[in-house]
Amino acid sequence: MAETGARDRHEAIHHELRRRICLLDYPPGMKLSETELAEDFGVSRTPLRRALARLEDEGLLQSQHGVGTFVTDASLAELEQVYQLRLELVELTGRLDPIPADAAYRARFDALLQRSADIVDSGTARVFTEFDIEVFQTLLELIGNQPLRQVQERLYYQTKRIWLTLAMQAKLDLQEEFRIFHHELEAISLALDAQDPAALAQLQRAHISMSFKRLQQASPG
Repeated sequence: MAETGARDRHEAIHHELRRRICLLDYPPGMKLSETELAEDFGVSRTPLRRALARLEDEGLLQSQHGVGTFVTDASLAELEQVYQLRLELVELTGRLDPIPADAAYRARFDALLQRSADIVDSGTARVFTEFDIEVFQTLLELIGNQPLRQVQERLYYQTKRIWLTLAMQAKLDLQEEFRIFHHELEAISLALDAQDPAALAQLQRAHISMSFKRLQQASPG
């Protein structure tokens, strides 16, 4: 039980730090203080360092010996190959052990769809980013192949900061972004109703592709 508790604590710290990085609470280049973070989470440095090491392995942090741990930065051009890999891998989610959406899952997705409609009316860039993360994590539950699921999650979070960065620079039409995403979720909802994992994968692929194209158009280069 103690091992389970330690693992859960590690996961919670990792997820929260990742969330803060993706929401730019910890912007690129920021130095993270182990002392302050340990106090913040109420843990010793051992579980904290495990989480930091994991985030470094995922490309979100970089440790410089004798200097400290810093939040990484990456341009859209540098992440282009990551987006290309995401496009290829997402198609596999419709073929490798897809998990059917049961009634409870459909109810949760319907609730997300309603929240999406609210965001179209009165959302902010930060609220939308948090919501996009929640939608991604929900769809991730339908991937039965665990190695594929882990890679999908890793690549998603490597690219997540780009959208919010450009949104905060007023490079994106937020209302249009919200509207497009809502329509994509409506199409995904239909695929879930039809129990069609191949269609679900294709819709997610289209979302990644079109989102990347819009980011390219908005990026200063």
